[in-house]
Amino acid sequence: MDKLRVAILGATGVVGQRLVSLLHRHPWFEIGGLYSSERHHGRRYGDVVEWILEEEIPESMADSRVYRVDPEALSPREYSLVFSALPSEIAQAMEPELARKGLIVVSNSSPYRLDSDIPLLVPEVNPDHVSLASLQEKRGWRGRIYKVPNCTTIILSMTLKPLLDEFGLSRVVVSSMQAVSGAGLRGVPSLRILDNLVPFIEGEEEKVETETLKILGAIEGNRVRDPGFRVTASTHRVPVLEGHTLAIFVETRKEADPIEVARVMEDFKPSYLGKSLPSAPSRPLKVRREEDRPQPRLDRMEGKGMTVVVGRIRKDKALGGVKYVAMGSNTIRGAAGNAVLIAELLVSGLNSFSA
Repeated sequence: MDKLRVAILGATGVVGQRLVSLLHRHPWFEIGGLYSSERHHGRRYGDVVEWILEEEIPESMADSRVYRVDPEALSPREYSLVFSALPSEIAQAMEPELARKGLIVVSNSSPYRLDSDIPLLVPEVNPDHVSLASLQEKRGWRGRIYKVPNCTTIILSMTLKPLLDEFGLSRVVVSSMQAVSGAGLRGVPSLRILDNLVPFIEGEEEKVETETLKILGAIEGNRVRDPGFRVTASTHRVPVLEGHTLAIFVETRKEADPIEVARVMEDFKPSYLGKSLPSAPSRPLKVRREEDRPQPRLDRMEGKGMTVVVGRIRKDKALGGVKYVAMGSNTIRGAAGNAVLIAELLVSGLNSFSA
């Protein structure tokens, strides 16, 4: 098929850079426009971006011009799809305007994630939630908004989905150790994080506790049914560059043996199996049996950063279930990669692109 022309909003930030990296040679999408703040308007991308990724900035993108984010300049005649990595306060006003004009927006920004008509998607977990977007017609929108969940929530929900299906869940306790890249380019000053741990990330615990339930709830009519369990979270910033690590404690409704839990996770297959989605990992979950894995430095690029790595699966005597450690790339699996996979899911024909 012909490549679809896409725009990246917030192209100079950490997630924007990941989107550029993942999309510049994508077989289905062509980057047609890079958008950022007013101060970068009209300048070369290579001159304004503080590139922090491990690979070099793509040559094809370095000479591209960056334009200010302006709804008047963004049109469904120009772009088939828009990837948004805008700051929350800008996204809250901008994204509905774009959807009203008829644009398809796949957004990493947090506003509207919990709205009943906005799909909050992890393609391996809840691809059927795409159907909720049809309810956006009542807002008078000709386009649609699809949301990428919080990065920690994505990693957590991917590990919980096979357990929910096989054993049922009663309670989930999660404690996160989150990389500094999750806070953005200006997020955590070095004097605060080096030789330190910061036991508070504003709004993060609430996102994990609420978004997980929406993602794992089943569609019932025109809404998401509560999945019948509760999540409590404690989130922490640690001096790791990339890769969020989660200590997860699960009370299951049926007895769950660690060996069976490992098998269920390893056998987890997404419902889009058979669809050839370019960004889909061959294995969504990888179970490591070494006593000291997963580790961010060793495991964050598993499956090109799209696989969540699980280890230390063992019985939990306090909750009567299991406990384990999970780790995933926060900027790829937890953000830009998940956004690209959502777009592939929409285009693939599994669900209507305009649903």
